[in-house]
Amino acid sequence: MAYETEDHETQYCFPATNSSCIKEKRSNHEYNIMYVFFSFLSAWTVFLNLLVIISISHFKKLHTPTNLLILSLAVADLFIGFIVMPATRLIEMCWYFGGTFCALYLIFLTVLFSASLSNLSLIAFDRFVAVCHPLLYPQKITTTKTLISICLCWFCSSTYNTAFVINTRNLDASNRKDVMAGFVWRVTDLFVAFIFPCILIITLYLRIFYVVHHQVKVINLLMNGGTCLKEGSVRRKSESKAALTLGIIVAVYLLCYIPYYICSISVISSTIKNILAWVMYTNSGLNPLIYALFYPWFRKTVKHILTLKIFQPASSLVNIFTEH
Repeated sequence: MAYETEDHETQYCFPATNSSCIKEKRSNHEYNIMYVFFSFLSAWTVFLNLLVIISISHFKKLHTPTNLLILSLAVADLFIGFIVMPATRLIEMCWYFGGTFCALYLIFLTVLFSASLSNLSLIAFDRFVAVCHPLLYPQKITTTKTLISICLCWFCSSTYNTAFVINTRNLDASNRKDVMAGFVWRVTDLFVAFIFPCILIITLYLRIFYVVHHQVKVINLLMNGGTCLKEGSVRRKSESKAALTLGIIVAVYLLCYIPYYICSISVISSTIKNILAWVMYTNSGLNPLIYALFYPWFRKTVKHILTLKIFQPASSLVNIFTEH
């Protein structure tokens, strides 16, 4: 009986302080499986996104506004795999690195998630202009404007989320007004940093797919009528395919993130929240797989990288859009 009492005794992250978080009990076997799986997931996410970053950075033909946005998204996903996943907060359930590192971790976490969603918003706008206003695209979307937009995206995400973490962590839970202030902060953050960008992205893509559907019908009618397609029609078809691929990335992102955000504002067990959080993190390793499935140029650049052909003279000038 003494053994049962000791085994079922409540354990705290910091035993000297009974008000600290309760330490979840797991067997050594469970810990080993979790550490191996999440270490593999972290390494896999870093490796795949590194391939995307090297591909777009190295090959000159890929230096387009759309690919620069994909590069920025890959950087955010890389850091999620390199910094957020190895922190093991969702494995241990206890944080032993002090308040300062906890704040830094939360800042990194929120900045990277916010930057990812901001990049997806920029990608949605880029595809909206390319598909719905193709004649204006070269003037409205340039490499310089895209680089400025990316820098502003990261700067705003860093500034806003740093302020958010500092303000919410400084709130004293013993004060009722501060508790309400914390609630208001979190609800405001939910709308500003997640719901509004998601609505914007969904609205843009609904418009894109409406226009794409109309364009595909016109192109099919021309082809069935024996009309030779002009270069502009072929280009619109290519832009539509790119929009579809990036739309899949957005859809996968929303499917991974929305369940966690819904559960975060409702009363639900910590185990389910942890599972949904890891589903959310897994999204960072899924984007490169989507590129591999839908972008032939990505498969070709990966072959060049893995076979070390990128170290050959003038390898950056290779036309990776050719058939051979």
